[in-house]
This record gives sequence, structure tokens and C-alpha cells, in this order.
Amino acid sequence: MATTRRQTVAAPRRQTAPAPNVEDQMRQILTEIRFLESTARVLQSRLDLVTAAQSETLTAIQTLEGTKGKPTDTETLIPIGSGSFVKTKLADAQNIIIGVGAGVCIEKSIDDSMKDLRVRSSELERARVNVTQQLSQVINQSEDYRAHLNDLVKKRGGGTLEIV
Repeated sequence: MATTRRQTVAAPRRQTAPAPNVEDQMRQILTEIRFLESTARVLQSRLDLVTAAQSETLTAIQTLEGTKGKPTDTETLIPIGSGSFVKTKLADAQNIIIGVGAGVCIEKSIDDSMKDLRVRSSELERARVNVTQQLSQVINQSEDYRAHLNDLVKKRGGGTLEIV
């Protein structure tokens, strides 16, 4: 009976990465804070755009509500933005030219137009809430990083740190 010799090979020892020192941790956290601040600026811009679009949509709805049922040749003020109006006479208050996207406009009844604008306003409100929540999360995360960075500075023997 032949004996088989099994040879065991020891697994190579893993080199554990040295724990990052305090300065490296601080640099990493500062990088994260800068990234979050950049993200917050983008989200704030997006929020401003959504809010402006919603305001414009609500103005359109109010304008249509004001013209609904008015007879032809009724003098009216049509808002043109920035709190400015144009005096005009209604040629047809029952059919509206409404934008449907990509620079395309179609003619619809005033009721259908108002319905479409209300749906658009609801979608914009959902988008506004969503972006506001994302912005809040980013701001909170940034504040957490700032607090952690201040703790590291104190452990290192420094005073409080203000990031500008």
C-alpha cells in the first residue's frame, strides 16, 4: 500500500492596509463635503427650474379660468410674465393653443387645456417635493460630515473648524 504525502501550503499572509491617519481622514471627509455641496447646488438649480415652471403653469390656469365663458371681443388683460400684462380683445375664448412639449403646440378646448395644465401642475408639484427631499438629504449628510470633521479636528488637538 502506497502512502500519499499531502503537502500543505500556507496561504500567504495578507497585508492589512494601515489605518488612515487623521489628516487623510480629514482630507477624505472634506472631499465628500465639497462633492455634497456641489450636488446641493445642482439640486437647488433644479428646484428653482421646477418652481418657475409650476408658477408659470398656475398662471396659465388662472388666465384660462378668467377667460372661460367670456364672449368674443371682451377686453381683457393677458399676463406676459414679470407682473406685466397686455390689453387685448378675445378673438376665441373657447379654443386654446397649448404647448405639448418639444416646441409643439396644438389647439384644444379651454376645458381640455385646463385639465392638461392641472395634470402638468400636479406632476411639477411631485417633482418639486422629490427634489426638495433629495436636497434635504444632501444637506443633512453634509452637516453630518462637517460634525465628524470637527470631531477629528478636536481629537487632533485643534479647535473648531469652519469650512467655507
